[in-house]
Amino acid sequence: MNEKSNRYARVRMTDRFMTGFFYGIGGFFILLLIVLAAYIIIKGILSIYPGVFSFTRNGIGNQFFNTVYLVLLSLLISVPIGVAAGAYLAEYSKNGRATEMITISIEALSSLPSIVVGLFGYLVFILLTGMRWNLFAGALAVTILSLPTITTTTRDALVALPSHFRSGSIGLGATRWQTLWHVLLPACIPRIVTGIILVAGRGFGEAAALLYTAGQSTFINWANWDLSSPTCPLNPFRPGETLSLHIWVMRTEGSMVSHSVETANVSSMVLMIMVLGFSLLARYLSRKLDEKNKGASK
Repeated sequence: MNEKSNRYARVRMTDRFMTGFFYGIGGFFILLLIVLAAYIIIKGILSIYPGVFSFTRNGIGNQFFNTVYLVLLSLLISVPIGVAAGAYLAEYSKNGRATEMITISIEALSSLPSIVVGLFGYLVFILLTGMRWNLFAGALAVTILSLPTITTTTRDALVALPSHFRSGSIGLGATRWQTLWHVLLPACIPRIVTGIILVAGRGFGEAAALLYTAGQSTFINWANWDLSSPTCPLNPFRPGETLSLHIWVMRTEGSMVSHSVETANVSSMVLMIMVLGFSLLARYLSRKLDEKNKGASK
């Protein structure tokens, strides 16, 4: 009896120790994230100067718009393709060499350095097309980096669903496509949104891939809304410097520019707040959609 009690006490002690150990690791990374975010935001606030948020050559308003616009263009391309690819791998593909090759290709694509994707985008989207640096080419480069994450997240979310989701829907007379569209994908929205948040965060902070595709210049005329014009804000085929590129330029080539260090600090703060704000908004919308799908009251 004493031996059993001692063994039980050791097991409980080990369990408590490991639980505390993993809580400590989680707390450390949360603390690290809070300290890093606070440092960037406080330093950015202290670096604010008149005109830094303006949409002029001396402000970062144009770079802010370019960043949001490029990420939205990228998501419009990568989300439908990535979700469709993940759904195919989870629901339609059969185990075989073809599926295995697709999976290996996705894993290899997810490990590509962004600078390699940028050079590929420069060769294919710029040189082969004969175009100048433009936001659409940058969005395509970011899409290449985003597709593996969205595809893998969607596939894993569908595979993890309980089997009664499929059997219940098919038992009620729904087709395979109807089951996927009306039952399985809505049930996976929270996890798919998590993947979208990850790729959007990477898009906001991407610099190397955009250096060779989107360009480092921005000439926007906010009174010009002709989409064919190279100065129209909504023209996706114009060059557009993003905030991450602007930070790099200000810290490397901006020594002759007034307030270059302050501009880089403020840009870093805005980029951090942008990523946090997008994550919170996406989580909120995901929760609302999930409640709606479950029939919860609004």
